[in-house]
Amino acid sequence: MAASSSRRVLGLQLADGIGRGNMWACLSMAFVATMVISFLPAAQPYILGGVLGVAKADQGKAVGLLGVAAEIAMIASLVWYGALADRFGRRPVVVAGFALCALGTALFPFAGNTTVLVALRVVFALGVAALSGMLSTVAVDYVRDGSRGKSYGLVGLFSGLGAMVAVLALVRLPKIFEDRGMAPVDAARVSFLIIAAVVLAVAALMWSTLSAVKVSPTAERVPLTRLVKEGVALARDPGVALSYAAAFVARADLAVVAGFMSLWVIDYATGERGMPAAEALARGGAVVGIAQTVAVVAAPLFGWLGDRMRRQDVLILAQAVAAVSYLSTLLISDPLGSGMMMVAVLVGLGEIAAITTAGPLLAQQAPAAVRGSAYGVQTLCGAVGILVVSGLGGFLYDAWRPAAPFVISGVSGLLVVAFGLAVRRRVTPLSGEHERVAAAA
Repeated sequence: MAASSSRRVLGLQLADGIGRGNMWACLSMAFVATMVISFLPAAQPYILGGVLGVAKADQGKAVGLLGVAAEIAMIASLVWYGALADRFGRRPVVVAGFALCALGTALFPFAGNTTVLVALRVVFALGVAALSGMLSTVAVDYVRDGSRGKSYGLVGLFSGLGAMVAVLALVRLPKIFEDRGMAPVDAARVSFLIIAAVVLAVAALMWSTLSAVKVSPTAERVPLTRLVKEGVALARDPGVALSYAAAFVARADLAVVAGFMSLWVIDYATGERGMPAAEALARGGAVVGIAQTVAVVAAPLFGWLGDRMRRQDVLILAQAVAAVSYLSTLLISDPLGSGMMMVAVLVGLGEIAAITTAGPLLAQQAPAAVRGSAYGVQTLCGAVGILVVSGLGGFLYDAWRPAAPFVISGVSGLLVVAFGLAVRRRVTPLSGEHERVAAAA
């Protein structure tokens, strides 16, 4: 039965039992979750240098260590979040994710040393794991199959807006407070506490606005271990395997943009140009902001393509675009120059292309009863991607050149393109694909 006009939001056909308020809550979750997820990695160099006094020569390794610790925590928790969401519903996991992010953010600038900072980064990562898995899951739960590409496009749009707010506005808060006479440490603490309070308020809002309906009435009776195993077992399907592989690169891309791009700019600005740390943080935010602005503009395009092309084909195209974008960083010698701005445009395009195309393919291939587990495994693959890029990229950042994490992401993207071309003809949609293509035509 076709959805009526009253069951649409921004052109999306809503699933049965989902109201317009639920869909707007999903889009708001994308905005705020990405805002806080983008803010903390972008602000890490300021905390390392301005608060803890870590030497510039060691900051690449420190960022890599923080990333590795965070991803180990995510790997340990992601599939369980998905299984818990299949049993108890999406809403409790979302609220827990926001609460953990708020706690990690509030305490981050109070860390007295790198060890404590790593522990707080783990707390934050546990929240990120919950939000990352649930955002992908809710985005497809709330709409009909023919709107899933557009749903991911809109989620990408709102996520991009959240990232823009983080890198263009939130990272400037310490400088604003410093300009008013605060010491750098106090400015950082006040800024992080304000952001944590906002995130905690959003957690309460999500409890009252997200749908409490469980996707599958049988999932509650299925053991958690079985749900996890089913999510992993889905990788035997070529389409699911391709989606998991793409997530490995897509999540790593996001981490590279949020963490290493700002570190690159801040390192150069403070080391070569002698800028104060707060001003350098603002400059880094501006560069990342250009990337996120492009991501906002391009997100609906890739969402639209996802409903009009075979989803494996648009994913392969997206991965190729992302690979070329990230490899273009090899041409940059001055991250404060105009060349970096052009690269930021390309990186933003590649980042959002990779992020918005893996999810709809998985939604097409995964049964609804284990969709939360499938997205948990997909996000787990992304966590492993970040682990590799953060660890190896952080080491090579200091030992080779700042473009190293981007090069690793670009080469990984080319490998996914090769895998996609090898399996694209073997991807058979689970259901709804013929109706989707017919509707698009």
